Amino acid sequence: MKRIKYNISFYVIFILLISISTSCEDYLDKAPEADISEKDAFGNFFSFQGSIEELYNCVMDPDKGGAWNNYSFADENLNNKIYNFDIGNYWSNEGYFSGKSVNTTSNEGRDRRVYEYAWYAIRKANLALAKLEEEGLFEGTQEEKDLLKGQALFFRAWFHFELGRYWGGLPYITRVLEPTESLITEEFNRLTFQEMAVEMAKDFRAAADLLPNHWDETEAGQATLGHNMDRVNKFFALGYLGKALLYGASPMMNEEATGSASYNAELCQQAASAFGELLKLADETGIYGLQPWSSYTDIFYRFNHAKTGGIETIMNPTIYNRGRIRWSTVGATVPSSFGLNSGSSADVPTHNIVKNFAMANGLPIDDPESGYDSNDPWSNLEPRFAKFIVKDGDNFSNIRSADKYAELYTGGRHRSQINPPSVTGYYSRKFNGMDKAFTVSKAGNLAAYVPYLRMADVYLMYAEAVLFSGNGGPNASSANYTMTAVEAVNAVRNRAQLPDLTAKYTANKDVFFEEIVRERAVELFMEGARFCDLRRWNRNGDPRYLEKTAIDFDRDPDGKPINISERVVIKRVAEKKHNWLPLPVSDTKIFEGFPQNPGW
Repeated sequence: MKRIKYNISFYVIFILLISISTSCEDYLDKAPEADISEKDAFGNFFSFQGSIEELYNCVMDPDKGGAWNNYSFADENLNNKIYNFDIGNYWSNEGYFSGKSVNTTSNEGRDRRVYEYAWYAIRKANLALAKLEEEGLFEGTQEEKDLLKGQALFFRAWFHFELGRYWGGLPYITRVLEPTESLITEEFNRLTFQEMAVEMAKDFRAAADLLPNHWDETEAGQATLGHNMDRVNKFFALGYLGKALLYGASPMMNEEATGSASYNAELCQQAASAFGELLKLADETGIYGLQPWSSYTDIFYRFNHAKTGGIETIMNPTIYNRGRIRWSTVGATVPSSFGLNSGSSADVPTHNIVKNFAMANGLPIDDPESGYDSNDPWSNLEPRFAKFIVKDGDNFSNIRSADKYAELYTGGRHRSQINPPSVTGYYSRKFNGMDKAFTVSKAGNLAAYVPYLRMADVYLMYAEAVLFSGNGGPNASSANYTMTAVEAVNAVRNRAQLPDLTAKYTANKDVFFEEIVRERAVELFMEGARFCDLRRWNRNGDPRYLEKTAIDFDRDPDGKPINISERVVIKRVAEKKHNWLPLPVSDTKIFEGFPQNPGW
């Protein structure tokens, strides 16, 4: 099925009429003379959906939420300014994760933060579910009720997941809380993340059973036919059902819950089943799939403000303000000397992350048979390298003659003569498309969004879940889908023009898992997955991922790199306490059942 462009403005006028307040009071606790009754707000599908729409507006854009983007939290990027997370200062999370009051009518992406908006949205989802059950309030078809309930269940679980993956296990709130009730009960005690994941899974499963494959296939969706692309559907729910279970099964979460720093095989099996159900449905319907290589970059950016995502992205952030597009994508990764309103810093790829890219023959660069030449480090690398990374000598813009070709050697223009320079010897072009045709005009018309969930991620999570299921292994599959774990990884590799993994990399769980780790580092580069992956794998403090490095080199007369060396720019601080972010101090003082995260 062809996906259709979408603009999330469904009944936006009605949202403004019934927008809820940011206080503790129920937003329908209004003055007697108020014009809108509960029947007006929740009595029919049109008005009720207007209320549900505010949940979409609570979704934070992970690339536009603040000056520190989420690809900066692990070992992928460096900046001419020191990242607080690199020195272990997770208290700085207020600049990205929390510290903003809720205003869902704002179209400014930088207004949104994960923490406040998630709790607000959970309350709103619970309110919607309660109103659907009130006798005689909602009048509509069963399909309409299912759509409303499915969305509310999905968002209740999804916002709990967003909280949990950063702060760990929290209370799982399933009802509307009264402003005057006491929180000092076991109901509001913190759970482990694994316990929380089980609760999320119940809601995601129920949502998947209620929601359609696509809203264009429903009677209710005909009113917005052709504009339903980003409406929560069965694929959203199945994808996050699997993701929540896989996170809950992962070593860090399982160690917290059981003391065993290994995968929880039972939860992995459930996760594999959810992903298998999604992949089978995608095969049967054609609604989603891996984007063809010929249009691969459509997932990440397009010009003339065209919608990104292609057929691959299941969930994208809500679009708030196109005026922030340049700031967040080009501005965060291009030096200010380009004149693109980019500020005084530039996020650039580390050399240590670049070393994850394979050779064109599909072998890792550290494989003796790969053909990698450390004296010619960028020759014959896989095709994604050129899609994602700007290296020395690349024709990467047509903005001005001095910036036409990248001078990233030691002492080169883009290494030391501009403000700010690249501190590693690379630039990123994954979300801005910098090439010889890149101009100020094109940058101003750029649309770029970091996906929350896309099919390549699903394939790789499926492979991981199958691998560590009870009877799992590289050549195992889920009970409901015939694709093996190896075949799932190869599907992502093959799309990137790489051959299948050779037998020595699929020989056992440990060896194959390292290929999943490497493949996720490359395919999901700069998408914010790395920070969560390293933590859930118990690898955030692993020495292999602590050093963030640059590549230093000179140019010979032919433009080739010489005198090459790798230099440690900074060594990240990541102790056990950095498994989770610290909670806002004020929240931990409410009652004993809501303690601060260990070490903070």
